[in-house]
Amino acid sequence: MAVAPSASYSFTVRMGILNRPGMLGRVTSVIGKAGGDIGAVDLVEMTGDRVFRDMTIKARDSEHGQRIIDKLRKLPVVKISNISDRTFLMHLGGKIEVRSKVPIRTRDDLSMAYTPGVARVSLAIKEDPQRAFSLTIKQNSVAVVTDGTAVLGLGDIGPLAAMPVMEGKAMLFKELAGVDAFPICLDTKDPDKIVETVKLIAPAFGGVNLEDISAPRCFEIEARLRKELDVPVFHEDQHGTAVVVVAALLNALKIARKDPRRLKVTVCGVGAAGTAVIKMLMTLGVRQIIGVDEHGTIHRGRTVGMDFMKTWVSEATNPQNVKGKMPEALKDADVFIGLSVPGVLALRDVKRMARDRIVFAMANPVPEIQPEQAERHVRVMATGRSDYPNQINNVLCFPGFFRGLLDIRARLVNDEMKLAAAHAIASCVGKSELGPEYIIPSVFNKQVAPAVAREVARAAHKTGVARRRPRADASIWA
Repeated sequence: MAVAPSASYSFTVRMGILNRPGMLGRVTSVIGKAGGDIGAVDLVEMTGDRVFRDMTIKARDSEHGQRIIDKLRKLPVVKISNISDRTFLMHLGGKIEVRSKVPIRTRDDLSMAYTPGVARVSLAIKEDPQRAFSLTIKQNSVAVVTDGTAVLGLGDIGPLAAMPVMEGKAMLFKELAGVDAFPICLDTKDPDKIVETVKLIAPAFGGVNLEDISAPRCFEIEARLRKELDVPVFHEDQHGTAVVVVAALLNALKIARKDPRRLKVTVCGVGAAGTAVIKMLMTLGVRQIIGVDEHGTIHRGRTVGMDFMKTWVSEATNPQNVKGKMPEALKDADVFIGLSVPGVLALRDVKRMARDRIVFAMANPVPEIQPEQAERHVRVMATGRSDYPNQINNVLCFPGFFRGLLDIRARLVNDEMKLAAAHAIASCVGKSELGPEYIIPSVFNKQVAPAVAREVARAAHKTGVARRRPRADASIWA
């Protein structure tokens, strides 16, 4: 199936077109025949016998964009003067900045914001360190920490190349939940050094979001930081994924009319995200879970391709100790959850599942099975892509989750908070809206982050991990 043109591969071409009738039509026809999607067409100037226009074009990928440009260059009526990649333009100088909340216009402003007045505030925090939450940016700040070893769709690209991704994450924190997030890209893969560095910078932050750290190191790093820090630590690739998957599943089960306690679920891909999904499914009450990786089912007694976390999965799941590959794992399964690689799910294996099947194929950018193949044979289909219905996206979780953690000044993250977040996301799809093609809200739904924040904060308070009581007048309770 051809991939649709995307804004991710859009560019603006400034071209001088011969000023004669029909010339603009020739240009647009060439772009259309080449598979480009034309957006804005803006008049820049008229000089001599040419009309200069800026034309924005979407392509399928970089190579497709270059082919469109090559075809335009061959047109004798066109002279190209400039080409701008819109995605690169957005990233010029970085996408985030630090701004002052308080203007400094007078001597009085300066003496209160900085020396000598600031000394009194510092001494107040020295006397009572908890006041840092109310008197500094710690109240609203999150460290987004990565070593760049497991960047989605890119793999181990290193800390510097991971910066644009972490900046994007920080933008989403701010735009969707008002959280001040800072990219912390560490030039080490050593778990000891990562843990020590995060501990050293922790005083500045109200929470730590671990991001794109490869398994199995990510499990150790999170566990150690949770034990040694007094602020919440959340490995977003694990728990953010688990929360949104369970949120989507809660609504899918309403459509399929299935009980979580009677489900048989196959999870394909047992890395950081897959393991977290399995744990959260167990919290939900699912008993029949089979994990599958490139070596087959995760079962007791398996020795190939195992690590300490897969050993745990083998002991905690697959009660019948099913052995084999995907066909054996999917026999009579109610739900398939894919967090693996493109094309690993065959239609014949989908047909081995139970009636009213639920398939979440979330490999990116190409899912485990194309929706066009599977949709006629399943009750509910979801992917990780925005160009199909039911996009399961972590953006639905982490901004609101940290908003709730910060507002309640939580000490840690627990299972109750994650389950509360999943229910909050699911609840943003009303009964009248719920259907096979709408089980999860849009990432642009303004209700999601406040709903998640509210329920996370309540769960933190109920489970005794909050440093403050929820305020009735706080925005998250609206």
